[in-house]
Amino acid sequence: MDTMANPLLLHTGLPAYDRIEPAHIEAAVSHLVRRGNEILAALETGSHPDWVSLMVPLEEIDLLFEYGWSPIGHLLSVANTDALRAAHDANMPRIVEFSLALRQSPALYRKLCALRDGPQWPALTAAQQRIITRSIQSAELSGIKLEGAQRARFNEVEQALSLLGTKFSNNLLDATKAWSLDLTERAQVEGLPPSLLRLAAAAWSAAHPQETPAEAELGPWRITLDAPSFGPFMEHCGSRALREQAYRAQIARAAQGETDNKPLITEILRLKHEKAKLLGFANYAEVSLAQKMAGNVAAVEAMHERLLEVALPGARQELAELQTWAADHGQTEQLAHWDVAFWAERMREARYAFTDEELRPYFSLDRVLGGLFALCHRLFGITISTANGEAPVWNPDVRFYAVSNERGARIASFYLDPYSRPENKRGGAWMNDCIQRSVGPFGTRLPVAHLVCNGTPPSGGVPSLMTFREVETLFHEFGHGLQHMLTTVDFRDAAGIAGVEWDAVELPSQFMENWCLHRPTLMGMARHYETGAPLPDALFDKLRAAKTWRAASAMVRQLHFGMTDLALHAGFDPEGPETAFQVEQRIAARTSPMPPLPENRFLCSFSHIFAGGYAAGYYSYKWAEVLSADAFAAFEEAGLDDATAVASTGRRYRDTILAQGGSRHPLEIFRDFRGRDPDPSALLRHHGLKAA
Repeated sequence: MDTMANPLLLHTGLPAYDRIEPAHIEAAVSHLVRRGNEILAALETGSHPDWVSLMVPLEEIDLLFEYGWSPIGHLLSVANTDALRAAHDANMPRIVEFSLALRQSPALYRKLCALRDGPQWPALTAAQQRIITRSIQSAELSGIKLEGAQRARFNEVEQALSLLGTKFSNNLLDATKAWSLDLTERAQVEGLPPSLLRLAAAAWSAAHPQETPAEAELGPWRITLDAPSFGPFMEHCGSRALREQAYRAQIARAAQGETDNKPLITEILRLKHEKAKLLGFANYAEVSLAQKMAGNVAAVEAMHERLLEVALPGARQELAELQTWAADHGQTEQLAHWDVAFWAERMREARYAFTDEELRPYFSLDRVLGGLFALCHRLFGITISTANGEAPVWNPDVRFYAVSNERGARIASFYLDPYSRPENKRGGAWMNDCIQRSVGPFGTRLPVAHLVCNGTPPSGGVPSLMTFREVETLFHEFGHGLQHMLTTVDFRDAAGIAGVEWDAVELPSQFMENWCLHRPTLMGMARHYETGAPLPDALFDKLRAAKTWRAASAMVRQLHFGMTDLALHAGFDPEGPETAFQVEQRIAARTSPMPPLPENRFLCSFSHIFAGGYAAGYYSYKWAEVLSADAFAAFEEAGLDDATAVASTGRRYRDTILAQGGSRHPLEIFRDFRGRDPDPSALLRHHGLKAA
């Protein structure tokens, strides 16, 4: 087959994102499934299993999918079209079928077990042994021991879950972009910051290309449910009625009509429960935790309870203070959900005497990237340089960068897709691998990452000016990218984030967020986009002081998500009398000072657990935050103002947490860096909370 004609059939270099079309998918999938089956058949018939005879063919299969299928999933997230969806969905069953055939191969499973139990085992490295052990476990969790009707049913369930997850994500994207609020009167936008007015005018113009372009000061304006629009609108819109309208739309996303995710939620939970039963587990949470650091439901529940005991009293107090403050400043009604963000922002502005809009001009994307790259140079000795033009991209806004080590040698690269595009890009922010590092028969393959954000785009001749939260998000995703790119493991199944227990994956990302309030780091990148003036010291001090603003409320919100997720996948019976939404209400009665509205359908947009990898794993954010806060405490103890100590600690962090990836258990690697087990006291201290 002509690889030049079909960009999904490349096997070297970078994906040809500028040439991939939906029409290429069917032929590419036919090729990679056929070739994958040929490799698997040869692998199954071979004798005398050893590392090379097993892992080299498996890596060849991985490379087929890395070029032939992974780019399709990536494009579905960042350049979604109806034609791409249709081609993806039509071919997904064949991909899942082959994946199951690979994971359920009895011959391959026997060979893996024979290698583990044979005389060659002691000669393998710890990383190799871990890869084999986890491969055996993965096969067992993929139904390798099932036979006959049970095996057939398990495979049907896997096929259905794959399609349902994609459908859930597509419904959410469609529902998000389907709603908008057009404003035409100046009084309706009173109090909205200039950045939002520019964004809203641009959104209106994009929706009305035949009309005279809207102006930021004169309108019209379009508010959407996309985060850069919805968030600032809820914080600054002075009209309770308009805030209520937007809020109710937000909590009802993908909960009605053609994009209704409610029946999908029920079916996804039912099928995951059935999958767990087929595998011999009591529930899906046990399946999920079998491969995680926490190990069991009890350990997760213990963490949730400990943090909730500390945070809930503080969150209740914060809500009471907000209610009093709103009443003192003119709100006669009882505080409602659509009031919280508005009055919290007014109270924060008064208490700390600054606004997000005052900060935005100091956080242009290019300045922030410069500060981030300089920090990485100081901590890890790497140099990041622009490499635009080297890589085909899926959108003109996408950038490409090269990463070099202390000797100047190229070790990795990454794409950055920084801006929101609600018409075809899903919300949120994430890091995905494009190419995994490996050294072996296929040469040295350097890691490549996709870093995707949904930040405020340029508009009205003004560059992208970021909120401080968008700055933190960029640092967060770059932390994931660093673990992927700075790995020194040569085996792709343990390089970077591959093979890392899911509840430890957020350690490097949350660790990087801490540097956003490190004075030298922040002051090095916070410069006014027009004048170049640095962020005033007084403004930095206020930002720093506001770090723990409503921290207890933020923590109980995350605990609510994690506890709801665990409840749905542990004790909940999808075929029982209680609905998933009633479960969330029940959990909220324990976690939320202001319980959600009865009509709240947040679960319909909870893509982390219904369309992502966080099912029975959302707790991972808090679990890993304990690790990340304690890791940052090592730098605090060394002396954050001591450049030599920071660099020395940074190199140690690089050579343990970032470099070793999935080659060892994360607790062992953490102990190597920290010299002891994790201590949650740093997390509570960083949030301004005290242990109960």
